Amino acid sequence: MSTHAPSSPDTLSYEQAGVNYDLIDPLKIAAQRAAAATGAHLGGHGFSEVPASRGESAYVVDVGPFYLASIVECLGTKTLVADEMSKLTGKSFYAGIAQDTIAMAINDLITVGATPLVVQAYWAAGGSDWFGDKLRANELVTGWKKACDTCQVAWGGGETPALAGIVEEGRIDLAASCTGLINPKTRLSVGDKLGPGDAIVLLASSGIHANGLSLARKLVERLPKGYLTEIAPGLSYGEALLAPTMLYSPVTEALFKAGITPHYCANITGHGWRKLLRHPGQFTYRIHTVPPVTPVLKFIQEQAKQDDREAYSTLNMGAGFALFVPAAEAERTVEIAKACGVDAWVAGALEAGPKQLLIEPLDIRFSDDDLQLR
Repeated sequence: MSTHAPSSPDTLSYEQAGVNYDLIDPLKIAAQRAAAATGAHLGGHGFSEVPASRGESAYVVDVGPFYLASIVECLGTKTLVADEMSKLTGKSFYAGIAQDTIAMAINDLITVGATPLVVQAYWAAGGSDWFGDKLRANELVTGWKKACDTCQVAWGGGETPALAGIVEEGRIDLAASCTGLINPKTRLSVGDKLGPGDAIVLLASSGIHANGLSLARKLVERLPKGYLTEIAPGLSYGEALLAPTMLYSPVTEALFKAGITPHYCANITGHGWRKLLRHPGQFTYRIHTVPPVTPVLKFIQEQAKQDDREAYSTLNMGAGFALFVPAAEAERTVEIAKACGVDAWVAGALEAGPKQLLIEPLDIRFSDDDLQLR
């Protein structure tokens, strides 16, 4: 069953914007299977992989006294919005773009219980001239360092190639890799403890984050004032899209210090709320409380004429991260997140039953068939 079928002739879907996960996901699955066969090489060094981390948001290696986790993520097309808004306003938005890039890696890394240790940068420009814009380049550097400071992570180094002919002139492709430590080993969160009765705590997003930008950019063609269209008093569509992605590692670190170990975590990025079905186990995820939708996401849904099912299958719709915790720890998890400046809600719970996500206030059901990541 396709989750991207337009609900009306005027609906703008993610697939129509040029992103078709039905084509991308089979490659991911094939790569995962090939990669799994290489895990045995670790034995030659006296180490071993954590098999349950295969297919998760970060890969985990058992090195004896602790685990190491690693991840690499690219930002995607959000830089194109920053570039267009720069032309329209004369401002640079690359400090926020830097945070977005680091968030893509760190928010994935922490899902397995890791403390981020080191970030590496990959900044591939369409030519050397990109780095000649001192304001923009300086914002990228200062924004990158600030995000590292927020997450208490070392910026180890990076690569800044000029790739004329591969990257379009005047553009930049940004990515980050991150290595983290799971220590003590009891912090490992790959879902082995997940089960019926666990609570689902959702953490607020700041906006679109860095997923769904292909759809958001395609939508500009329908707006008479384009990126400068006002979606709230004094707030343009372009500025709202460029709100930096939330960094969630301060929350997961605070939870650890408070003695709370999530049974599982999901970074709600591509595939929207379907990511809540990421764990391979057979559970029913019942949602009774839906966080408020941020204005820019509500605007996108309305202008793209998407029904709730299409919107929640693509965008984060106000929830950027999910924590699956023991029911007795749910309210305290919310309090700790709020103390870190991140709004949070006890949104639902797990039940025994078929693998499905039931968003009851919106009468939406996603099943196992709607998310194929393994």
